Amino acid sequence: MTTAAVKITRKGQVTIPKEIREKLKASAVYFEVADDIVMVRPVRDTAGSLREYAGEGKPGVSMKQMRGRAWEAAVREKTGKKSS
Repeated sequence: MTTAAVKITRKGQVTIPKEIREKLKASAVYFEVADDIVMVRPVRDTAGSLREYAGEGKPGVSMKQMRGRAWEAAVREKTGKKSS
């Protein structure tokens, strides 16, 4: 098990230590909270096949739009909610 203590900034941000980021092998994470335990889990599929988020046959869909749609789908799958 790898553990690390990190400071939370005034804006509520934390930096995930490099060793942990490398183990996660993901560019996005989601948080689970149970009582006073916070778990950070990788979101592995947001960069998967983005074709399904291109809007079948609709030209002009940018990569940013596809990533956004994929992110929304991943959040809904994991939490049942729309991301903020």
